[in-house]
Amino acid sequence: MSEKVRCHDWAGTPLGPIHSWPAVLRIAVDMLLASRFPGCLAWGAERIMFYNDAFKPLLQGKPQALGLPLSTVWSEVWDDIEPIVTRAFEGEATFIEDFPLVIQRNGRAEQAYFTFCYSPVRDEHGTIVGMLDTVIETTATLQARDKAEQAAEGFEREAMARTAERNRFWDLSSDIMLVASRRLEITAINPAWSRVLGWSAEDLVGRHAIDLIHPDDHEAVAVAMVPLYRGERLHDMTCRLRHRDGSYRWIAWAAVPAEDSFHSVGRDVTEERERALLLQQVEEQLRHSLKMEAVGQLTGGLAHDFNNLLTGISASLELLRQRVEQGRIGELKRYIDAAQGASARAATLTHRLLAFSRRQTLAPRAVEPKALIADLEDLVRQTLGPSIEFSAQSDDDVWWVRVDANQLESALLNLCINARDAMPGGGSLWLRARNHHQFARARTENDLQPGQYVCLSVTDSGTGMDPQTIARVFDPFFTTKPLGQGTGLGLSMVYGFVRQSGGQIRVDSSLGQGTAMHLFLPRHTGEIGATLPVLTGALIDTEATGETIVLIDDEGTLRQMVGEALREKGYRVLEAANGVEGLSLVQGGLKADLLITDIGLPGGLDGRQVADAAWAMEPGLKVLFITGYVDQTAAMDELPEAVAHVLTKPFSLDHLTHTVRSMLVRR
Repeated sequence: MSEKVRCHDWAGTPLGPIHSWPAVLRIAVDMLLASRFPGCLAWGAERIMFYNDAFKPLLQGKPQALGLPLSTVWSEVWDDIEPIVTRAFEGEATFIEDFPLVIQRNGRAEQAYFTFCYSPVRDEHGTIVGMLDTVIETTATLQARDKAEQAAEGFEREAMARTAERNRFWDLSSDIMLVASRRLEITAINPAWSRVLGWSAEDLVGRHAIDLIHPDDHEAVAVAMVPLYRGERLHDMTCRLRHRDGSYRWIAWAAVPAEDSFHSVGRDVTEERERALLLQQVEEQLRHSLKMEAVGQLTGGLAHDFNNLLTGISASLELLRQRVEQGRIGELKRYIDAAQGASARAATLTHRLLAFSRRQTLAPRAVEPKALIADLEDLVRQTLGPSIEFSAQSDDDVWWVRVDANQLESALLNLCINARDAMPGGGSLWLRARNHHQFARARTENDLQPGQYVCLSVTDSGTGMDPQTIARVFDPFFTTKPLGQGTGLGLSMVYGFVRQSGGQIRVDSSLGQGTAMHLFLPRHTGEIGATLPVLTGALIDTEATGETIVLIDDEGTLRQMVGEALREKGYRVLEAANGVEGLSLVQGGLKADLLITDIGLPGGLDGRQVADAAWAMEPGLKVLFITGYVDQTAAMDELPEAVAHVLTKPFSLDHLTHTVRSMLVRR
């Protein structure tokens, strides 16, 4: 089958030539072909079919199936299996034992049975792109089971008659047979017990059957026995029975009740259970492989961009040093600007990666979407240009949300810029806010959970996207723009911000029909605080008057540079390398005007704990948190907005001193 896949004319299928296949498809096909377990792969919206050598016997008598839609190959049973296939493409794995199907093979219709698992195949971003069918045909096994059930029904009559025919069957059957009283005391077993479980009649007659059943199966067996006590037949009850050597075997039972006893036939299905376990292991290996492919793609893109930026920084510094040694100080500004520019781009890259991974530092507060959109409207119009008609609309009763307002503005502006780029010849763009009630239960982690949300939609009349592009639109470093015109991180950042804020993002698009990006953000149900006053430039530019600042950071070089910059602005700065030292400065009777602290600190106290202890002594103390990374579990929510601010590393010293001045002059 590997050779057939390589030689197949894939260009004539919706998948296109092999060299254009995405990595996730190539990996899935390679793993399928390498497996010795029967497997079939259905890919894409058309459900294009692949299968391995072990699967071929299931197609005996059928035409060539490779590259055809699943619905074509199995047209005679499509009505039966299509709902299960649909569930797999919606994210639900289904395992079914002994599924009955009437199939066409060898020129006629045959009743067949299959045990299979339909599992969704996801790409590196969790998007479902295919379905894996691992399957074994159990027709022969079911036929044997039916014979065993029929034997159980006839066994009661034969046991009462004590006929020679009954005795031969009893002695020669490969299935274990059991006669037990209604109190489940064993009264007879056939010789198969010795072959299957190692027990003889002398070992078991007179013992209670429950002694052989695995303790974990006692409850299930008790429930299954209820119909027998009502005079009904029992079939397809599976439990573990103890072998004489102490191990356990899985036995599938069929039984019928008599007046004072139960007559049962059991079939050893241990190997079938082990094959089912193998199915799960194969699927786990496939998921792990896809995950590793995603990690490789991310690290490759990251290494490429950072190597470029680091090269620019190191080269600028190297030339800067040479020019200083040569005394050519007139050229220094060019190299300084180049190094700072590369550093700024590196900071932007790390910020976007943290946003995509939902680990960026956020400062959430209550935000009114209607007011935010109104503030953005002029900026968006200037960005779009005259060839694009723009409309902004908010429902009158739109709820408030709790998000980082700056990040939300950045996300909406990013989506508007993408929409603009999708309309090179002009078009229309709509920005709208509305309320949304989600009632349906979420089936997967990526589904919108039930609750109340505000939906912010950015809709354009541009070129739209095909399903393959939609599936990868939030992938890091994926872009459809020409080389040099996009990093492939903009939408990744939007996606990560929305997910970190407790929301979800949905994409509606088709080629030639435009695109709609819907951001769902949870409704804010808490109190709505007063908006902080906007500071004028005159107030911020006022000189320092000797205010005292406590600076806590475990990175010595950073602490030294920040302290030096603040002292040059006229502040008195006391430095500490950990939370315990910094808190002792505040508790030592020092009247501090501002506390600057990293969030992650050594010494047993993190920055938030230091701030909380300081606020307990002086509730009005201003605190500036500086950090390069905040885990979602970090307790940075519910900060008092009037006295606290968060500054994300890396930052410029000018930005730091500007922030410090604005906090100290605010009243």
